[in-house]
Amino acid sequence: MNNSQIETHHALTIAGSDSCGGAGIQADLKTFSAFGVQGATVLTAITAQNTAGVSQVETLATGMVRAQLIAVDEELPIKAAKTGMLANADIIEVLIEHLADQPNLALIVDPVMVATSGARLLDREAESALREGLLPKARLVTPNLPEAAVLTGLADDRPVEAYAEALLSLGCAAVLIKGGHGKGSQVEDLLVTESTSKRYTHPRRPVQVHGTGCALSAAITACLARGASLEVAVDQAIEWLQQQLDQTWAAPGGKLAMLRFNQAAR
Repeated sequence: MNNSQIETHHALTIAGSDSCGGAGIQADLKTFSAFGVQGATVLTAITAQNTAGVSQVETLATGMVRAQLIAVDEELPIKAAKTGMLANADIIEVLIEHLADQPNLALIVDPVMVATSGARLLDREAESALREGLLPKARLVTPNLPEAAVLTGLADDRPVEAYAEALLSLGCAAVLIKGGHGKGSQVEDLLVTESTSKRYTHPRRPVQVHGTGCALSAAITACLARGASLEVAVDQAIEWLQQQLDQTWAAPGGKLAMLRFNQAAR
């Protein structure tokens, strides 16, 4: 097979920029590349950040976000897309409007609300737009435990199954609740659809790692873009992320470790 006959898979990330490349758009693109997927981007915000924290955020105008969505749609056959930092309700409404013409797009919603350092990445006023407008369009929603509590309105000490059931009731097709914010020596992630559930258990690392949520949702998106089923995509993404976590490196002067984004087995 010559190069002209090699199929190219495309995936889209709709998110903010991380100036040090460990999270956000940059992490998504590196993850797509690790899975052999061509990445496209719609930038929502620019952040000045590193592993020590977010020092400044500038949100893009909704007209610019809309123009990027249109430009990508006109040029590339996007099969799967993910959202990360969406910043405000106006940007979410632009995305919802655009998705109305994309019924076959596999959408992964990573409900980024607050950075690990504590900086808010989604206006509080935008939470209802995310919950009521965007989640029902999602093939998969990937909250961590605090995000699941905010989105569902449930207390933060509820069983993880209660969060999953409440999120499914909002209209999304599936939920992957990430257990990194839990306690104990093991991290447990829970994938739930209307008909099945599956648990993933892996050892808790001794250090926090910058950008793992972005990388995981991007890896799932890449696998879906390559034609995998949802469960296979989650299996492959979690396995790849665990491999990356085994090879993290300490960012000089930072507070968190960073992923290496090595190529996935294909």
